[in-house]
Parts: sequence; structure tokens; C-alpha cells
Amino acid sequence: MYEERTYRRLVKSDDLVAFEVVVKETDLLIRARKDLSKEARESVLRYRHQLEAYIRLHPMFRTSLVPLEEDAFAPEIARTMIQASREAGVGPMAAVAGAVAEAVGRDLLQISDEVIVENGGDIYLSTAKERTVGLYAGRSPLSLKVGVLVGPETSPLGICTSSGTVGPSLSFGKADAVCVLSDSAALADAAATSIGNVVRDENDIERGLRRGREIEGVWGIVIVVGDKMGVWGNVRLIRL
Repeated sequence: MYEERTYRRLVKSDDLVAFEVVVKETDLLIRARKDLSKEARESVLRYRHQLEAYIRLHPMFRTSLVPLEEDAFAPEIARTMIQASREAGVGPMAAVAGAVAEAVGRDLLQISDEVIVENGGDIYLSTAKERTVGLYAGRSPLSLKVGVLVGPETSPLGICTSSGTVGPSLSFGKADAVCVLSDSAALADAAATSIGNVVRDENDIERGLRRGREIEGVWGIVIVVGDKMGVWGNVRLIRL
């Protein structure tokens, strides 16, 4: 089912050139100093090929909902996902969107000094100026009303959002949005899933924040359930 990607208007970056790259399930919106569609597509194809080849040999990598053992022979992107999922206590595919966004973003940083890669609401961002990332939380009255300020002092970073009420991602919780900030987009993605799994209603917001604080490498969390919001860590919020 098609769902309008409303969140794609949520990063303020009018000074950068925006372009999309779509390869099978991978659907990226990228902003950089210039149109790098060709380079980005080549990057996406390379990482998808690595992951698809690895999954053919290790099908549990795609289906497991629990962490897998480290594999020194896996491609780097798969190792990154395994490590992130082990930190967060979830399956490795919980980190895939953030891992791909970061891998592509790091490639593009070799030819653009600023890059923002959004992959299904999960963002890898390297910026030289302060930017606002809006928080999309579905039908919550707080959706699109609050943004997270990020700047060069915490860049590059991953800012990833999981939801139990929006989108196709698997979540065992009912949070409208769990937004996680980390130096690693793969870890932020996996952690958002892990935290979201324990938030079933507004009474679980504090439980979710405690869960996130236990994940090494996470330094900011925002949880939205209905009209309630919980915040922890190095997060600067702004009214939109």
C-alpha cells in the first residue's frame, strides 16, 4: 500500500540539492552540494549486492529477531548491522535502513562536504550548519509540531525513528514515534526498534527511556505516544 512520505519534507535544507535514488526496496532521498544521483546509485547497488549475497549464504540474517554472533568474514555493512543489533538486543535487519543510509552517506562525503541521506525516515546527516529535523508521529497531535535541532558539533550522526503505528517496519509496541540519536545511524535504527518494542502505551514512556539509556552509543531519545512525550539525553527540541 502506498503511504505518502510526509516525513520527506521534514529536514530543512534549502541550501542543498535534493535527489532520490530508488533500487528495489531501497528508496533514498539525498541532499548534497550537487546532484550525485549516479554516485549514490552505484553506492546503493554495491551495498545491496553485498547484503543480498550474504543473506543467500546466511538466511537467518534476514529473519532473526534476536542478535546473531559476530562474523569476521561478513561484509563491513553486515558486520555493522550485527554489532548494532547486538548492542540493542534485536535482529540485524532492524539496523538495515540506518546502515544503508550511513554507508551511502559516507561514500558521498568524499565528494560533498555536507550530506543528508534519508531512508524510510531514518537519517544519516553530516552538516556544517544547524539544521532542524521534524518529528513525524503519525496521528499524534504532536506530529509535525516538534523538531530536533542538530548542528556541526554532533555531526555526523544518525537520527532514526521507529513507530508501532506508522509504516511497514516491524514493532511489537504502539509508540507513535521513537526517535534515537547516535553517532551511528545503524545503532540509532536498531535502538529505536528495541525501545519501541517495550512502549505499548503512554505509561511505558519512562520504561522506554530507561531501555534506551542502557544501550551504549545512544545519546538522545524522544518518545511520542498520543499527546504525551518523553525526552532523554543530548536532545534540543524546537516548536515547528
